Amino acid sequence: MSRKRIGFFTRALDDAPPAARYQLAAAQIRHAEALGYHSAWVAQHHFNGVEGGLPSPFPFLSYVAAQTSRIRLGTGVVTLTMEDPVRVAEDASVTDALSGGRLELGVGSGGTPANFVTFGRDFAERRRVYDAHLAALRKAWAGDALPGDNRLYPAADGLERRVWQATFSTGGGIKAGQEGDGLLLSRTQPRPKDTPFASLADLQLPIVEAYHVNLPSGVSPRILASRSVFVADNRAEARALAEAGLRKVAQHFQSVGHVFPGDTLDDLIFAMDSHVGTPEEVAESLAADRVLDHATEIAVQVHSIDPPHDFILRSIELFAAQVAPALGWIDPPYPARLRTAAV
Repeated sequence: MSRKRIGFFTRALDDAPPAARYQLAAAQIRHAEALGYHSAWVAQHHFNGVEGGLPSPFPFLSYVAAQTSRIRLGTGVVTLTMEDPVRVAEDASVTDALSGGRLELGVGSGGTPANFVTFGRDFAERRRVYDAHLAALRKAWAGDALPGDNRLYPAADGLERRVWQATFSTGGGIKAGQEGDGLLLSRTQPRPKDTPFASLADLQLPIVEAYHVNLPSGVSPRILASRSVFVADNRAEARALAEAGLRKVAQHFQSVGHVFPGDTLDDLIFAMDSHVGTPEEVAESLAADRVLDHATEIAVQVHSIDPPHDFILRSIELFAAQVAPALGWIDPPYPARLRTAAV
């Protein structure tokens, strides 16, 4: 595999009250920065503290920006269909200014119908609304006149070149390519009913191909693949924590279209596209993921395993110190045992 940037992804799901969750997530991002990670990404989820603990990514990223100096800060994603695009443009511009130009804006159309009702949106119209809101966001960033003859303040400083579109479909890959944006690929996605045991690569490689084919001439591809990765010092520890976490969320995965080949831990790991084990085991597992050959950046997250904070810090360390170098993604500048970061 070729050299790649590495990123850390959090859904802010530590077993703690909201304020503590955000502090723990910030500590994990600080730790990733100290270990040379290129980027940190947060997911936006409304109302559901079990699936995602952060409804407002911009205040959180501004908070993290004040505690870091180099790591790029990304949204993975803002659900643009449920937002006012001018407000997103403003919030992104302020966060980018506070972070010294480190914001990466990932956007998506959303997939939870009940949330659309709360925001007064029609789920069936999400694709049309997403396209309209993305166009309005770009218009605001371009400095064009907005209704009322207003213009964005603060002005965007290159944010239009740091948009990433998340998608589960080849149509989404075509759109991201045509618009010259980055492509965000999920850590997992539901399988079609007629191919319940398709690999994640079977689903995502056509998206990657559609993206490449439609990318304008001269525009470099930006493909970030998020992956569920949990690395531990020994196999027994990794598997025990993985079993506790994956069994806890298995019912939810089944409800959204995942089919399990059986009930063993390996069946759960397979169905939820997780990479679990020692550094050697995780490196071997990731090496078999054909999508990663095409990615320019890999963002690792511990969800859906969600181990305790200290194990997350250790996984961040082991991935940077041993897994990524073993795959040739980065040079190995870090020792195998590193001091974990304090909250």
